[in-house]
Amino acid sequence: MRILIEEYQYDVSKVRDVLYGIDALVNVEGRVSIHYVGYYYNTLLKDCVFILPKVLLKNVDGQDLVLGKYKPEDIANVDTYNSFDDVERNFIYKFAVWIYRAIVVYKNDKRSDTTIVCHSRIAQMGNGGRRLSNTYLDILLSLIQFNRDNQHFFFFVIKNLHSGLNKINWQRTIATKTAIIQDGQAVYLNPVNKRRQVNFDEELLIIFFSILNYIGDTYGFPKDICCQFPLITGKRFETYINGLGKTRLRQIKYKYFSDKALQLWNLCYAFFKEARQISVSTEQREYLLVKNFNIVFEAIIDELIGDKEPPRGLKEQDDGKRVDHIYSYRNLTNNEEDKPIYYIGDSKYYKIGNPISEESVYKQFTYARNVIQWNLNLFLNERVEDAALRKEHPIYRDELTEGYNIIPNFFISAKMDEKLSYADNVSATDRKQNVFLSRHFKNRLFDRDTLLVYHYDVNFLYVVSLYARENTHQKAQWKHKVRELFREKIQEALKEKYAFYAMTPKPGVNHEEYLRRNFQELLGKVFRPFDDTQYLSLALDSKEDNTALLAKLQQDYYVVACPLGTNPKTVLSGVEEEDTLPTVHGRQGVLMVMMENYDTKSTHFLANGKLAIGIKLTKESMEIVENISRIGYVLFHHRSDNGQHLFSVKGSCVIKAADELEADRYKNVAGKDLYVSVDIDTTELSSGNLHASIIKPASKETRYDAQFARLSELKGGQSNRRTS
Repeated sequence: MRILIEEYQYDVSKVRDVLYGIDALVNVEGRVSIHYVGYYYNTLLKDCVFILPKVLLKNVDGQDLVLGKYKPEDIANVDTYNSFDDVERNFIYKFAVWIYRAIVVYKNDKRSDTTIVCHSRIAQMGNGGRRLSNTYLDILLSLIQFNRDNQHFFFFVIKNLHSGLNKINWQRTIATKTAIIQDGQAVYLNPVNKRRQVNFDEELLIIFFSILNYIGDTYGFPKDICCQFPLITGKRFETYINGLGKTRLRQIKYKYFSDKALQLWNLCYAFFKEARQISVSTEQREYLLVKNFNIVFEAIIDELIGDKEPPRGLKEQDDGKRVDHIYSYRNLTNNEEDKPIYYIGDSKYYKIGNPISEESVYKQFTYARNVIQWNLNLFLNERVEDAALRKEHPIYRDELTEGYNIIPNFFISAKMDEKLSYADNVSATDRKQNVFLSRHFKNRLFDRDTLLVYHYDVNFLYVVSLYARENTHQKAQWKHKVRELFREKIQEALKEKYAFYAMTPKPGVNHEEYLRRNFQELLGKVFRPFDDTQYLSLALDSKEDNTALLAKLQQDYYVVACPLGTNPKTVLSGVEEEDTLPTVHGRQGVLMVMMENYDTKSTHFLANGKLAIGIKLTKESMEIVENISRIGYVLFHHRSDNGQHLFSVKGSCVIKAADELEADRYKNVAGKDLYVSVDIDTTELSSGNLHASIIKPASKETRYDAQFARLSELKGGQSNRRTS
């Protein structure tokens, strides 16, 4: 078996004989590359040559290496290259089968561009010309072909096996069974039939059809098993693969005399041994090749994630651009099934680690703009033929806020699993840049000109094998899974860049009038994705200072942190009844600090707002640590509803060692190893509706220790009370 790698620059002198029989491009420096993927038979070497995809290549210190370890020219002859371990060698053989199967599926798909496929008859078992064949693919194909060509042989053997099966063995019946006397005659209710012992011909057929069953289940080849034998499957078949198959076949080898039986035995033995020599018909050239394998990879991804027939103008866009993948799925801003949005994907068939080109990024932004315009045109026109589409699609632009829904946009590229596993792995790419941003204005996520593209990797081995199997159920399952996965990953990536809030007007506030009056300040920051138009989604860039805007909004709106896609009613429940406590940052956690003689002690920190709250290795302190990111307020108290003092936290709380604290930071208690470093806004907030007395200490020993609570717990009600 010989191996070449797609698009790799070989020294022509080292691979001249391997390239015999195939067109290749030679440059002026004597380098040659092949722009095919697939399989062909080299009549000069009398051997098979596989051209494998370039995704096997990984750049290491400026050099493209197979699996990141081997020079492609060194492994051109797999059989003589001894550096492969057993896992790698086994992988190479079986990977070639999957590539072959994927190309076959692509070739047979009526939607495919078959002009890129070059095909002539694939190798078969026969008695014609002889050649060295040492590929796993040859063995599989020969097994399948033998099954197609020898149905009469199978029926002949089976007929002989079953002849005389129902004859009664009277000698054994009389000797072992009890007779019933009826009308003076002996009657045997359970006579013993003349059952044969397991015949060696039958055993060979069982092994053969078990192999076909395995090939079908594993690689998706048609099984076409016509006989009802008890097949060897599952764990038992694994023992045959691991050595029992060869052993048992050697034991029964000399039981066969006919040419067909011997041929069948050789095929089965070759499968288990992955034999290196087999007789194959070579009456004509054999090849199955595709030019531009990127088109095949695109077809694979589109089959596995895309919609087969999106509306006109989306995949084949009106400006002549063609989107690789587009499908309708739940939008990012809410969880309503009946409000889908189009996801735009572009598959990238690169060598491992290659960056996305600027041209590709620009195209992806253009695709998204075209989809937005398509949606606007859909609702602006009055064409009768678009009436059904208008019912199926929500409008992407909100007229009141003039905000635009977020368009999910992503690249998907192939990545080889480092362990050569066919596992289902999807992850954000590990390339230097995995997020691309285009915008006209800062801090405007809900703007038609703010577009983001995310880059994800899929396991090339998994998607190729899934496509090649042609298992409709498995493909449908993965399609649903990966669509939800992409949605979640894009949401997570957006949450890292933006802070999301839900907001609804306070009583007496004219919602529409307020938005019109503050239109310029809120443009691109708010959007109405929910059925209840009183609720808005607010998105603010985490890198920008949004304190003033939030403070202004909170005068007229309830503003609460609300993760992207979360129903706002779940986070705003109960907040509408509370007007006295503004939610400056959306964090609902309260750091409760026991402080007697507050009037005296507060003079030490109210000037600069710098505090250090001591913590210990107690359950209550650990609760503070676990919820450190949720702390938005500090409440000073002395286990009473009277004498409470509430302040908003500026920035984030941080755990620090005592020696890390600034000299001007006030410690509520001295001599501790760890402190919560917190900066407060020194403008005191109303705490009349809070009840520190609800939160009890865990013990008398922890009475003076700081605690963590939530605003909802402190607002009263027996159902919320925590006791020791």
